[in-house]
Amino acid sequence: MTPDTWIHRIARQLVRPLRNTRVTPNHLTTARLVTGVAAAACFALDDWNWNALGAGIFVVSMLLDRADGELARMTGATSRFGALYDLVTDAISNSCAFVALGVAALGGFLGIWGLPVGIVAGLSISTIFALMISTENRYGKGTARFRSRAGFDPDDALILIPISVLFGQGDILLIGAGICAPLATLFIGYDLYQRRRQLAAAGK
Repeated sequence: MTPDTWIHRIARQLVRPLRNTRVTPNHLTTARLVTGVAAAACFALDDWNWNALGAGIFVVSMLLDRADGELARMTGATSRFGALYDLVTDAISNSCAFVALGVAALGGFLGIWGLPVGIVAGLSISTIFALMISTENRYGKGTARFRSRAGFDPDDALILIPISVLFGQGDILLIGAGICAPLATLFIGYDLYQRRRQLAAAGK
């Protein structure tokens, strides 16, 4: 993802005070993982109060997802491990959110289908990040990056998760994710396959 989105700009301002501290980008990445899993746990409880708490935590997690890279660029602490750790953390956090929505949906109109749909969406998200990790691990940092449009990255669409659970529309979002996430996996997988072919042909 590109570092010039609106959320990146907000995160950039938030991490400026951390430039001369002992806080490292990997600390923020770990905080992103903890908050992402915590938000998912709240969503799984299928209670409005817990959903509201989870929504707030999820937004913080999204900011942390951008903040680690911003701090790394500010301090010159970028590393291959940090970039891969960031991608793995994203995969776990986002996948857990959709599986949690599937658990919550067991008590709704989706019934027993809620969890399988959540798992399909979660596995699709994990597959996308696995492909990105594989590409960057082989061809270098940034080779799996997607361009932002109008200041938004594709994964900025995840802001729909906290919005949906707050308004009681988690089941609707889950159905959309169950359909769109596998399609996105195919599209992104093909795009990355083409990139890898071009990079291999260029001898990289």
